[in-house]
Amino acid sequence: MRTLLDLDPKGKRVLVRVDYNVPIQGGKVQDETRILESLPTLRHLLEGGASLVLLSHLGRPKGPDPKHSLAPVGEALKAHIPEARFAPFLPGSEEARREAEALRPGEVLLLENVRFEPGEEKNDPELAARYARLGEAFVLDAFGSAHRAHASVVGVARLLPAYAGFLMEKEVKALSRLLQDPERPYAVVLGGAKVSDKIGVIESLLPRIDRLLIGGAMAFTFLKALGKEVGKSLVEEDRLDLAQDLLRRAEGLGVRVYLPEDVVAAERIEAGVETRLFPAEAIPIPYMGLDIGPKTREAFARALEGARTVFWNGPMGVFEVPPFDEGTLAVGRAIASLEGAFTVVGGGDSVAAVNRLGLKDRFSHVSTGGGASLEFLEKGTLPGIEVLK
Repeated sequence: MRTLLDLDPKGKRVLVRVDYNVPIQGGKVQDETRILESLPTLRHLLEGGASLVLLSHLGRPKGPDPKHSLAPVGEALKAHIPEARFAPFLPGSEEARREAEALRPGEVLLLENVRFEPGEEKNDPELAARYARLGEAFVLDAFGSAHRAHASVVGVARLLPAYAGFLMEKEVKALSRLLQDPERPYAVVLGGAKVSDKIGVIESLLPRIDRLLIGGAMAFTFLKALGKEVGKSLVEEDRLDLAQDLLRRAEGLGVRVYLPEDVVAAERIEAGVETRLFPAEAIPIPYMGLDIGPKTREAFARALEGARTVFWNGPMGVFEVPPFDEGTLAVGRAIASLEGAFTVVGGGDSVAAVNRLGLKDRFSHVSTGGGASLEFLEKGTLPGIEVLK
């Protein structure tokens, strides 16, 4: 990829695609991680004499919607870069172009949500051309969006000299280590709701790894495929044959698969609900498994001992509803305690768990993109990477 070190920003107006898809509540940004991760790139360009126009999406609006405005993000960004200001213009509009052209070196303009533009997700070439008029060079620093062939990611990169930002470069380097001659033993921890969301990454990583730890609701599809009683736990009935096949393939490759031994169960997903502990293979109706149990937490911690490379994506239970967050936090602690291992967290609720634990610095890399990291590990590249070559 072309990187920032290939760009002389002096006197240039640089269009930067950032990923400011952050949680907002009551008009305030709740987690600034993605904003903070963008600052090294922005400061490098500003110190080099550039003016900046920033593009980002927020949520999944069906057109302009005040609930998905980037205005609160503009306020949060200004606390870190006082020169930054938010302009409530659609990024493909004439008003946005005029505001961009009036920028002086050192100034930063954040425009409104790119997904307010109807052609953004269709990679509309006319919209990409309007984006391209906003700058003289383009920097892609939104790794979390790099798997989307959208106008503000791929379309505009084909029309301007295009470079990877520092965050983009850091993400690609770290995730590439998981694919290219990783140090063994290599353990992968996967959670979340659905096997179908992780098929590609499991198939890609199986030949490379030694241990596969499966938690979250997706574990119940594997358990049921093995003939276990899982009560009313979430199961993808149409993926049972696939789960059996993946287990067979893992065995054939010598990969040790760890499934839950016990689960924390309840009759409904609700904070404060009465919980019961059951063997993972014998959950009675009407209970559903909502987190891995204490035996499983210990077994997973033992399975991680001695690992030299670890990739973790997905919660071990219904992380957002206590007490079903305890298994995820326990796995986070176990990975963080590994000395000398290369450990990567692949976005999503796993990152939220790391932040809750205050252990981010104990991991080698915490990715800003859940879906993007999975797709990269599946395919070895992303649309946003290809366009920067």
